[in-house]
Amino acid sequence: MAEHLTPLSTAAPVVPDKVGTEGLETKWDESWREAGTYDFDRTATREQVYSIDTPPPTVSGSLHVGHVFSYTHTDLIARFQRMNGKSVFYPMGWDDNGLPTERRVQNYFGVRVDATLPYEPDFVPPHEGGDGKSIKARDQKPISRRNFVELCERLTVEDERQFEALWRYLGLSVDWKQHYQTIGARARKVAQAAFLRNLARGEAYQAEAPGLWDVTFQTAVAQAELESREYPGFYHRLAFHITDPAKAAEAEAKGAPVENGVDVCIETTRPELLAACVALVAHPDDERYQPLFGTTVTSPIFGVELPVLAHPQAEKDKGAGIAMCCTFGDTTDIDWWRDLKLPLRAILRKDGRIQTETPEWITDAEGVAAFEQIAGKTTFSAREWLVERLAETGEMRGEPQKTVRQTNFFEKGDKPLEIVTSRQWYIRNGGREWVNPASTTNLNDELVERGRELEFHPDFMRVRYENWVRGLNNDWLISRQRFFGVPFPLWYRVGEDGEVNYDDIITPDESALPVDPSTDVPAGYTEDQRGVPGGFVGELDIMDTWATSSLSPQIACGWLEDEDLFARTYPMDLRPQGQDIIRTWLFSTVVRANLEFAALPWKHAGISGWILDSDHKKMSKSKGNVVTPMGLLEQYGSDAVRYWAASARLGLDAAFDESQMKIGRRLAIKVLNASKFALTMGGEGADLDLDPSHVTEALDRSVLAELREVVRVSTEALAAYDHVKALETTETFFWTFCDDYLELVKERAYNREGLWDEESARSARAALAIVINTVVRLLAPFLPFVTEEVWSWYREGSVHTAAWPTVDELAAVEGDAEVLRGASAALIVLRRVKSEAKVSPRTPFLAVTVAAPGALVETLKLVERDLRAATKIEGVMNVEAVGEAEGDDAAVAVTSSELGEAPARKKG
Repeated sequence: MAEHLTPLSTAAPVVPDKVGTEGLETKWDESWREAGTYDFDRTATREQVYSIDTPPPTVSGSLHVGHVFSYTHTDLIARFQRMNGKSVFYPMGWDDNGLPTERRVQNYFGVRVDATLPYEPDFVPPHEGGDGKSIKARDQKPISRRNFVELCERLTVEDERQFEALWRYLGLSVDWKQHYQTIGARARKVAQAAFLRNLARGEAYQAEAPGLWDVTFQTAVAQAELESREYPGFYHRLAFHITDPAKAAEAEAKGAPVENGVDVCIETTRPELLAACVALVAHPDDERYQPLFGTTVTSPIFGVELPVLAHPQAEKDKGAGIAMCCTFGDTTDIDWWRDLKLPLRAILRKDGRIQTETPEWITDAEGVAAFEQIAGKTTFSAREWLVERLAETGEMRGEPQKTVRQTNFFEKGDKPLEIVTSRQWYIRNGGREWVNPASTTNLNDELVERGRELEFHPDFMRVRYENWVRGLNNDWLISRQRFFGVPFPLWYRVGEDGEVNYDDIITPDESALPVDPSTDVPAGYTEDQRGVPGGFVGELDIMDTWATSSLSPQIACGWLEDEDLFARTYPMDLRPQGQDIIRTWLFSTVVRANLEFAALPWKHAGISGWILDSDHKKMSKSKGNVVTPMGLLEQYGSDAVRYWAASARLGLDAAFDESQMKIGRRLAIKVLNASKFALTMGGEGADLDLDPSHVTEALDRSVLAELREVVRVSTEALAAYDHVKALETTETFFWTFCDDYLELVKERAYNREGLWDEESARSARAALAIVINTVVRLLAPFLPFVTEEVWSWYREGSVHTAAWPTVDELAAVEGDAEVLRGASAALIVLRRVKSEAKVSPRTPFLAVTVAAPGALVETLKLVERDLRAATKIEGVMNVEAVGEAEGDDAAVAVTSSELGEAPARKKG
């Protein structure tokens, strides 16, 4: 909880002789760790808590500068809320299950899974530290699933240690006692319990159905993991043979592309699926093909008789206007297959090769011989053979025509997805018409409404969520045919005939969770009953990584394990995340919370933009254009890198810009130097005066009036998740303070020669101290290391647990901000005279006339003594009005001046 600040005098500051940013990260990280500065207060009530659903970074090698960018945004809010008296629950998770970790382990240790192999207790991997794809798949040693999982766990622990070190160096104010792994026992229990509850309520189900499949990784892929990419190919014009010549003639007369009197031509980019064709389909309103609807054709090469059917999804203006429906070439094929109740004639295996057994529907002798030629081939090789054969038979008309088409890829894959029929598990997410029994409303409508309840920052990100929900056409496929992940807590009974009955499910009691059905035995059975008639088999599939990450609020807050913590932290306040995973992480988390609790899991969603490289492309590991952050943090300092990140608005993309880091470093150094200067004006041993009642001079009261407005604007901005406005407002004021105000009052504050009375000098010193005491707190979320360093010179405890500045702290000081602005304007033009004359700033003015708007004349007279001291005016200073009207916007200018000789520099 934030400590109470009183604006009273403190003991004399103890400031180092030499100040700098070097080493501050290590110094203050150790101090914060020892003091428990960022520890969550378990006694705080839910109203006193601000909880953050921190994104668990994927543990797959190293963090990049994009992580530094977005995680800094989160930390700014955490620090602001903590200084506002909140007990901040700021945990860190590690997303260590799933495909990225598997790939890293395969390449690092040179291994791959063979589920048939037994476990080796003392297994030693053949390699240690493979780089990228340096260990090819064919050279990877096959090992048991359990051995592989152990290697995954071993490597993720090492990676997590490195990640934590970098986060600490960056200054994330995470409570490192609050952490979890998405493969840890707590996460497995939560994920399995949530799934079992989904299953019991009818929200989870299994189905044998066609779905998107990645042949490289041998796993099903969900709609949210798709990435549409351009893929080169060829259009092939193939001739199907119409079995009714009269209908062929009628179709030809109506403009159908009938050739040789009986051949109807279609265009396809996938001739390798010709053997899986189940129909030709055209639009019902297409008059060209209406004579053929209800008739049949035979397929080229294979001679299979197929119906010609109508479907409204067929495109009249695409290609020939008629297409072959295969099971399955794309998602349109699935729609036609379902709607037209067509037979299933799949020929593609899960490894991406054509099946080896000749299908029963191919009975023509030449067709059987042709299929034997493509059996076992990859789709590419099968396509090559078929294209050559079609050219020989004359059933391919003309040469293949180059094209580029949009094709679905798994976001982490390199090959186009295929559609394979398999048994998979799904969670209802509004993709199909389904009424939630608990609320008797359509689930899709419920999820749209949840999005409207959520506060998006920036607000325009809301439409991305809503468009995604409205556009869903499938439920959420959550099963994966991988190895390192949360197992489904399911077994299936085996009939007396030895067949597995996947509809006869055995589930564990929640108290037994987590379980691994590949090694654990269901209640009432023994291990020797595994896989035998009358026994059981365990589900080998694992849950999609999003099926666990979608429960991150429940995992972090201790659901089912620490109900006291859960009551104090859930629902959470903030979900920070990237814009690219609104459809995956944000949406899936809303789904799970809605199904379990009928409410949102958090109040706010802060959406970061992307980091762009010099070519304005998104930085990503897959593109090889990422920058690793540690070198930047060491080169510029963590505060400087945080400044760069904080200069970018939520939701907007930002360029990777080292020049911004240089500006941030300059600001960090200036905070140290200006604070040292301002805090020591009273001389060595002098107490620091923070009493606003001691600020009596017009210029000093003016700077505090301006500061009061800065506090108001910055506070409102951060409360509205606009960190950029808060930073810009504070930084602009700080530079004015350093460049103008401090220069204007330093002679009065020092008062070495006793030219000012003590009250005037005390006024300047108090104002300087109050400004630093306030600005250090305003900048603390952005520059945590230098602000903590300055705070330590004159205050006990940490600035990061101090109270956030308020306008009430400065309310006792009545001042006019225009006094400072006018004085600054005059100071600037007087400096300019010497700069243009190319003389030393110490050169005195023997006489000077300053012209100013009428409204400023009296103001400048109020600050004349400070202006004289700051600019070395030794003679007459005249202030003339330019326009007497109130609000005259004429600029301040020097109309005449006489310069003397600069004093000689003192030796030594």
